[in-house]
Amino acid sequence: MSYLVVIPARFGSSRLPGKPLADIAGRPMIEHVYQAASKSSASRVLVATDDARVAEAVESFGGEVVMTRDDHVSGTDRLQEVAAKLNLADDEIVVNVQGDEPLIPAEVIDQVAHNLAANQTASVATLCEPLASYRDFRDPNIVKAVADQTGLALYFSRAPIPWPRDDAEVLTDQPLPTGFAARRHIGLYAYRVSLLNRFVNWPPAALEHIESLEQLRVLAYGERIHLAEACRAVPGGVDTQADLDRVRAQLASKE
Repeated sequence: MSYLVVIPARFGSSRLPGKPLADIAGRPMIEHVYQAASKSSASRVLVATDDARVAEAVESFGGEVVMTRDDHVSGTDRLQEVAAKLNLADDEIVVNVQGDEPLIPAEVIDQVAHNLAANQTASVATLCEPLASYRDFRDPNIVKAVADQTGLALYFSRAPIPWPRDDAEVLTDQPLPTGFAARRHIGLYAYRVSLLNRFVNWPPAALEHIESLEQLRVLAYGERIHLAEACRAVPGGVDTQADLDRVRAQLASKE
């Protein structure tokens, strides 16, 4: 199978302005993400940006860049513009790799693309991983996900789901009970182009507004999302200065 990777990269960030160009081990963060994605089996890796500074940085290390509009409200909208500019067919698969994931393993990029290709009932595929602690389970910044027996997502929430009504252990600050199926959603998506084209024409859904989770728009309009446990651990992305310091230290230790 063949698929593309698109890396949306906005220069503006409320918590970390200029994030794509943040220096990590002598290279901008967007270069680390691009190189990580290039280790996958994707036929093509592109950076989608609305900022000339990001585009210049990508071109300086030999990456491919597509300029997009500056009024997109989400990375999904930016992906659809790229798909339209490239005149991609409806059945082609595009993987959205976040521009702030410099440590993302190539294996999970391949995994999510292959999962979508193998599940024709789904229009989107994404990944998750087990949650270990009560603190993470209750953290609204960590999105939880639940799926049915066939691996299709039932819901995503910032709330602790599924809630173990009769298990008092989760009411204290300690590890979650063994075997408890709490999963953290990983923000890596594979889309069929046909879904991207429909998505941008749907008004935001009520649940999407309530939870501030755009994947709920997909479920609200009757589309299916395939959900699987990641084949490798996926380190957290860079949202804050503390995250950036952590990633710098991790890469420094490797080198």
